[in-house]
Amino acid sequence: MSASGGTKAIVAALGANLSIAVAKFVAFAFSGSSSMLAEGVHSLADSGNQALLLVGGKKATKAASEEHPFGYGRERYVYSFLVSVVLFAVGGVFALYEGYEKIKHPHELEHWYWPVGVLVFAIIAESFSFRTAIKESNEVRGSLTWAQFIKRAKAPELPVVLLEDLGALVGLVLALGGVGLALATGDGVWDGVGTLCIGVLLVIIAIVLAAETKSLLLGEAADASQVVRIREALVDGGTVTGVIHMRTLHLGPEELLVAAKVSVQHDDTAAEVAHAINDAEARVRAAVPIARVIYLEPDLLRAGDADAGAGAGTDAGAGTGAGAVPEK
Repeated sequence: MSASGGTKAIVAALGANLSIAVAKFVAFAFSGSSSMLAEGVHSLADSGNQALLLVGGKKATKAASEEHPFGYGRERYVYSFLVSVVLFAVGGVFALYEGYEKIKHPHELEHWYWPVGVLVFAIIAESFSFRTAIKESNEVRGSLTWAQFIKRAKAPELPVVLLEDLGALVGLVLALGGVGLALATGDGVWDGVGTLCIGVLLVIIAIVLAAETKSLLLGEAADASQVVRIREALVDGGTVTGVIHMRTLHLGPEELLVAAKVSVQHDDTAAEVAHAINDAEARVRAAVPIARVIYLEPDLLRAGDADAGAGAGTDAGAGTGAGAVPEK
């Protein structure tokens, strides 16, 4: 995902949510609808979430330091995880509480046209934001399904905005249904039921986001296709004859660490090996441009080592292992 594409989607969502939050709170003030209050808090939480994503993106651009030699790329993962916590605590839990209170102590809606009008406006505004997120995601999604894209994306911003916007749209429909049933039946309990449904929806989305961003925080390997390209690029068939084992790790969405032990010819000179290692690094960066940090260790292939000519499915090359290459 390009940073500009993610930023465009975030800004679009932020603008929509701020305007919608104001409208929802006004509607709540005139109607007393708990669905409106829950949705107003939801939009306010979403606005804060988009601000967090922008802050995370800004902090991730800081140059590497002595204390953080691999840079700050994972700041984007940290702030995306905070988004899931805010969405759960502020949006979901509050909506569940408000729905329970409204079911326990229902009251008739006043000035019904306020919540209905605001909900229609909010659905239109959120649809534009959701459309922007879909458009930006389609530019990088390729042939992946939406579920695969959300699960595999290394850049967290677009999946977060997509799920937030989807949750917002479904929540608005639920709120509109709750308000509509409350007006049709004259029973304010339905407004509370709609609010409870919104809370359940937000909690589910927050849990999904937390699980995906937690995986990124722990450290994910390169995609399988990237692993294959890296392995192929390392071997030149001359000095570098194969890959004994390899680890990859995302230092950030657009920065990949590659650590590998490669087999070389036993009678090559040190100068020849050094030259071959430098060439291998250049080939890897050409094949996978985000492979910016590369550590290669030359060794001799011995009995019991991984097959030097094997593909990505052998040893740790296709796994999720990360960190330094273990000694043989």
